[in-house]
Amino acid sequence: MVTTETNHAVPVTVLTGYLGAGKTTLLNRILTHEHGKKVAVIVNEFGEVGIDNQLVVDTDNGCICCTVRGDLIRIIGNLMKRRDKFDHLVIETTGLADPAPVIQTFFMDEDVQTQTSLDAVVTVVDAKHIWQHWDSDEVQEQIAFADVILLNKTDLVTEQELDELEQRIRSINALTKIYRTRDAQVEMENILGVQAFDLNRALEIDPQFLNESAHEHDETVYSIALVELGALDGEKLNSWLGELLRTQGPDIFRMKGILNLAGEDCRFVFQGIHMLFDGRRDRPWKSDAERKNELVFIGRNLDEARLREDFRACLV
Repeated sequence: MVTTETNHAVPVTVLTGYLGAGKTTLLNRILTHEHGKKVAVIVNEFGEVGIDNQLVVDTDNGCICCTVRGDLIRIIGNLMKRRDKFDHLVIETTGLADPAPVIQTFFMDEDVQTQTSLDAVVTVVDAKHIWQHWDSDEVQEQIAFADVILLNKTDLVTEQELDELEQRIRSINALTKIYRTRDAQVEMENILGVQAFDLNRALEIDPQFLNESAHEHDETVYSIALVELGALDGEKLNSWLGELLRTQGPDIFRMKGILNLAGEDCRFVFQGIHMLFDGRRDRPWKSDAERKNELVFIGRNLDEARLREDFRACLV
């Protein structure tokens, strides 16, 4: 599915992380920081009685509780009627939530897709207490879906523990950017307006992250990177991805890629969340650029050799 983005699309940051990691602290920083952006906030809570919305600094930005995707679509629709009142949207998810349904909203609903642009998924990780919850699905998925991770509460652990944690995180999600923070203090330009779907931004920060040696598949959830030169046959690619998502969609948490389609002068950028796929033409290839295809899968039970072989079969 190819969609077009307009310049009027509102960038959206999805904020996630386990209970007590520091999400509310970060949200308050976003709301009180002089970054020049007018920010609207949606707070997605778990359970009928919520206290998080009482902890958010009282601002004009609005604070709305929603529990399911349908509510989120409706709330975003209502917010868009006041489009002139804000220029960035932050959605805070509950610490017990799988972020996938929230992210999928930006792929599934045509109006939401036209009016908004998923800028980044930002995950706050409690560097001190994460190990107590490491094997939980929520923690693994929050890390797997992250474009940006804040390793928070760094003052409570040693440098060696931080290094080990960072290594473990990269074994799950090689693509994410990691910032070490205390009290969720981070430069706003590192989390807002980062256009994190662009693989090139990750490559600029860490050119080695697509190297196969960078991945250790010792975790339940892990990253696989495929890099191939040459042009892809669009029909073969569509057919392969369709079958892959039909059979393995639940195990593919996230897909990202920049592709060189045969007969196209523009890069093709795509993202996938579980069984949903969204692709669009991006900027033209530079005349001196090496036209290569870069694909990253983040998930579990993935057969790297088979993925590589099937992807190569899509080349012209």
